[in-house]
Amino acid sequence: MSDLDAFRAEVRAWLEENAPPFIRQPESIETAIWGGRKPSFIHDDQRLWMERMGAKGWTVPEWPREYGGGGLSRDEAKILAQEMRRIGARRPLDSLGIWMLGPALLKYGTEEQKREHLPRIARGEIRWAQGYSEPGAGSDLASVATKGEDKGDHFLVNGSKIWTSYGDKCDMIFALVRTEPDAPKHLGISFLLIDMADPGVSTRPIKLIAGDSPFTQTFFDNVKVPKGNVVGERGRGWDVCKYLLSHEREMIGSLPTTQLSAETLAQHAVRVLGADGIARAGALRSDIMQHEIDAWTLAIAIERAGDQAKAKASSPFTGSVLKLFGTELMKRRTELAMSIEGSAGFDPQGHEAQEWLHAPANTIAGGSNEIQLNILAKRALGLPGA
Repeated sequence: MSDLDAFRAEVRAWLEENAPPFIRQPESIETAIWGGRKPSFIHDDQRLWMERMGAKGWTVPEWPREYGGGGLSRDEAKILAQEMRRIGARRPLDSLGIWMLGPALLKYGTEEQKREHLPRIARGEIRWAQGYSEPGAGSDLASVATKGEDKGDHFLVNGSKIWTSYGDKCDMIFALVRTEPDAPKHLGISFLLIDMADPGVSTRPIKLIAGDSPFTQTFFDNVKVPKGNVVGERGRGWDVCKYLLSHEREMIGSLPTTQLSAETLAQHAVRVLGADGIARAGALRSDIMQHEIDAWTLAIAIERAGDQAKAKASSPFTGSVLKLFGTELMKRRTELAMSIEGSAGFDPQGHEAQEWLHAPANTIAGGSNEIQLNILAKRALGLPGA
């Protein structure tokens, strides 16, 4: 038996013993586990699953053990993912700390920052928010105006961020703050870690067309941020920002393969319309087939991107490609799901309607798809500007 075969047997046995029944069900928005200082669980099995996987380091299987990870190789992490899929186990933790901040800290953080923040991210003890966009700085992110005034041992931060995902539920926020007002706009920004419980931090909900408020506007009013909370070099936060954005775009692009129901569109169509019904809907059947092929292609591309990242051979444009393709694929999926449901799908509280209403937001988050097209046209293909 090879080492990988032995590892698979070990993982399979551990999962069978430790994966609670409730988490062996299809993924949904309601079953996501976010952790945090005041975590919310709809079932005790969710807490148990997060704690058990966190103790193993398997919430972040490829992170180093000294930072709370599992220390697994890329091949071992693939086996863990395969064995989780085999029993239908959901992710133990959804986290911007895992998807976005963690990789940035591993690359740019000091040893003290890594040891302070990464283990708590891995165990789900802190829930992070992202503080990038502002009312006057969306696609032109380098125009951020939130300022940090140098006060010796700390910065005094004033300004606001917008479209903060779950800002009212998060414990800390990583934010782009202008600390060098006289520097060129890309060079005057620092990447700061700010505690949402600090005096002067507040949030206001933003209600969406779907009727819920997953976003907030976040305000900073004379917030004291220690200088030890600067990640990377002061005034060079744009470097950290670009690196983190590549991870965000890959994460957003992978949503069709990670956050939607485990049921395929074809299975959904047969369940709702019946075999005879889908057989009579030739155009719909063709669209579903094309979507399934494209989803399969995206899954292969995401796996390849992971292998390239591990080998330090990533293209700087991978995130833009995955973000563009993945979010457009998600829109098509939700539109097809609504077509399958017919008039029954237009219940505004229904699962399909909620996903359909939310899907366009992902084409904007992380840099709009129009921005990704410009990046690919100008930087990847070298096409001339207008």
